[in-house]
Amino acid sequence: MKKLLMQISGTLFILLGLLFAVVPGPSLIFFIAGLFCFSMYYPKARGYLTWCQKALTRSCAYLNKKLAKN
Repeated sequence: MKKLLMQISGTLFILLGLLFAVVPGPSLIFFIAGLFCFSMYYPKARGYLTWCQKALTRSCAYLNKKLAKN
């Protein structure tokens, strides 16, 4: 039952992320939440979640560096 609930919520979060990728909204937050739900049961999703976390960390560091120069 818990696995089914996590899969349904993960699917909902991914679909909301896709929707907000087209219209203005927090798509990255929903994608990460969906990957988090799937990562509890699927190792491949855990790898994608780790990749997203590293990419976001690098991009935030890049933006901080660029904004500090101005």
